[in-house]
Amino acid sequence: MDKKLEEIGRAFRIKGDYLGYEKIKVGNVNQTYKVTYRQPDGSPKHYIVQRVNTYAFRRPEELMHNADLITEHIRAKKQEGVALHFHHTRERKTYVYDEEGGFWRLTNYIPSVTYSESKNVEVLRRTGEAFGAFQRKLADFPVTGLYATIPNFHNTPKRLETLFADAERDPLGRAAEVREELAYIASVRGEAETLTRLHEAGKLPLRVTHNDTKINNVLFNKDTDEALVIVDLDTVMPGLVGHDFGDGVRFAANRVAEDCPHAEEAECDPERFRAFTEGFLSQTADLLTEAERGTLALSVFDITVELASRFLDDYIVGDKYFNIDYPTHNLVRARCQIALAKDVHQKLPEMQAFIDGCCAMYRF
Repeated sequence: MDKKLEEIGRAFRIKGDYLGYEKIKVGNVNQTYKVTYRQPDGSPKHYIVQRVNTYAFRRPEELMHNADLITEHIRAKKQEGVALHFHHTRERKTYVYDEEGGFWRLTNYIPSVTYSESKNVEVLRRTGEAFGAFQRKLADFPVTGLYATIPNFHNTPKRLETLFADAERDPLGRAAEVREELAYIASVRGEAETLTRLHEAGKLPLRVTHNDTKINNVLFNKDTDEALVIVDLDTVMPGLVGHDFGDGVRFAANRVAEDCPHAEEAECDPERFRAFTEGFLSQTADLLTEAERGTLALSVFDITVELASRFLDDYIVGDKYFNIDYPTHNLVRARCQIALAKDVHQKLPEMQAFIDGCCAMYRF
């Protein structure tokens, strides 16, 4: 791997002597490395190098088109602090292919800390604020200038259609053990498809969305817990703001990790929900339409069911998309998300009431 990473560094014109790497284990999809070089003055300098999963992202060049435009747009607005930057090759490309067809990119390294989860409500409030600020900074970016890097990524009806088709096809004989999970998703199918249907009816607008608004995609100052920058821009594309908000709540407010083997412990914690929501709406309440504000609580349910269907589908077809640590990892993830969806559904009225109160406070 040293030889490969040194080769990638040369392609991106990194100066100094290559010293080594450390594998970063955060993330389910790409392979990520922290690479260190010795600068001419002898001090070390770090970079982040990633090999993009081209099974998950079939159009990686379009992905990098989006990421480059977005980061440069944000960098142009940032008056102080740090910003994410993709390095370019001599040909001004933000990516390189290796001899085996691997797709690589390189960014600046930002000293920081990340959290896979947090019970600290101030950290969660800052997480919501960071993703809300991401929306605000891109509110004037032309959404038509971006590719849909994964077509139908948050098209819940198509996700569910694929799930049930794959369950019927049952390539590995796994459908029999997930009948209960399939039955639940079938029972809430209509409600889970609401956001997509409203968009199709012209009632919810497309915006530039991150589409993976988990707390571990925010870099924090290790001393102050200030949110520094949003990372993992692979799924930035035209989308619905509810999917960003809903996925953020789904991940941040769950009392357990999204792959907790004890699904019965999954629950949307009200205090964590309120913290993330306050942060997000402090930046976005005045940007959103009435229809967007009115469907934010439901978006948490919709996205949770959608992700449960994705984990379940990946398990049925042989774990091709998400990285797994053991054979039933995706099934465990699916069951945990289904349990969370059930809890969220019961709490929808109180969640929307809190959202309405925040919107009233931050809009005026």
